[in-house]
Amino acid sequence: MSLSINYKNTLNFLNEYELDYMKELAYSSNDKLKNKNGAGNDFLGWMGLPQEMLKLTDNINVLAKEIRENSEVLVVIGIGGSYLGSRAVIESFINPFDISKKGSPTIVYAGHNISGHYHKQLLEFLEGKDFYINVISKSGTTTEPAMAFRLLKEYAEKRYGADGASKRIIATTDEKRGALITLSKENSYRTYVIADDVGGRFSVFSPVGLIPIAVAGIDIKAMLEGANAMCSIIEENDITKNPAILYACLRNCLYNKGLTTEVLVNYIPRLSYISEWWKQLYGESEGKDQKGIFPASANFSTDLHSLGQYIQDGRRNIFETVIRVAKENNDIIIKKQESDLDGLNYLDGKSMHEINTNALLATVMAHVDGNVPNIIIDIDEISAYTIGSLIYFFEKGCAISGYILGVNPFDQPGVEAYKKNMFALLGKKGFEEQNKILKDRINN
Repeated sequence: MSLSINYKNTLNFLNEYELDYMKELAYSSNDKLKNKNGAGNDFLGWMGLPQEMLKLTDNINVLAKEIRENSEVLVVIGIGGSYLGSRAVIESFINPFDISKKGSPTIVYAGHNISGHYHKQLLEFLEGKDFYINVISKSGTTTEPAMAFRLLKEYAEKRYGADGASKRIIATTDEKRGALITLSKENSYRTYVIADDVGGRFSVFSPVGLIPIAVAGIDIKAMLEGANAMCSIIEENDITKNPAILYACLRNCLYNKGLTTEVLVNYIPRLSYISEWWKQLYGESEGKDQKGIFPASANFSTDLHSLGQYIQDGRRNIFETVIRVAKENNDIIIKKQESDLDGLNYLDGKSMHEINTNALLATVMAHVDGNVPNIIIDIDEISAYTIGSLIYFFEKGCAISGYILGVNPFDQPGVEAYKKNMFALLGKKGFEEQNKILKDRINN
């Protein structure tokens, strides 16, 4: 198995009977997912995506090859799950120091914020560069990506003409309904389907994630195979063999102890967007009904010099989950120098990854001594296969954990509140009464 959990640094904070009690809830939750009889069971399409999407990999790879050969930039338009999953995978593999060049397009993102400055700079960046657009939205009317697509569609049509732009725009959207599928049919955009039973934060293994990931040159077949392998492992109701059940149990046991914030920690900078995707997955799935573990993240050892003091010595409502990577393919050996003014000669012959791993162990021990429980998720290396396994593990763990918590892990009713207020304040038709109420609140 390419992934395992070390939880010895939680045992001083938990009783064995607490895990025994929690595992029965986890088994019941896992059965609800298998039998599709739990809350939100009409959004369980993500569970079969790794197997289902294997048959689409050749098609997506052909598209990716076309984009790689004919562009310098791919603009991915989306917000939340429509871009975080693909970005998490892509950032795990790309060289941040590569410059844009033919055959290896730069992946950039739009529509995930409401910043004119950001999108103006993006348009300036595209000047003189060949580009494709992958717009991702079930409806086509979500404010942030819809605005970005309006801008970029207009810009593409100025650059390539209407027909040329239509060949460079790929829409990932609903099969039958919504503004984006209508626009795609009118303009002959190539389309890929977001299934009705797959929510955005669970869509990494659908065309939502696979198209940008393939364009980045990552082996999507290996990623799906890693997810499939994990899918088989986490079917069984056995806490000793199923890491998703173990993880869900541990975090809920700690939550019941009053540890209401989970910090996902990595020591490999290129995993930082895995944390960003994880925060949406768990925050949007569990944060409802006035319940839920608050998902935070930290990039060590960088953040040890900013957040380290708080984690070590602050309010004791935190537990950490650490992603530990056994080996790195690219590494540097530290060599001693004649002049040891920096005092680093004791590191002679050690690799930076070895030093980093020892920093991880030292930090875990210090934080445990400071009464911060630690869960360690071990993976062999960063590869398409292991990242696929890791993502599916987190998805299944999230679904089980949400059911243990007693919430529907697959809806997000709270997200709609800010949208309605924004529509009202901006004068959207049908929100006139709400506009008056909000203006009174603002002015008074």
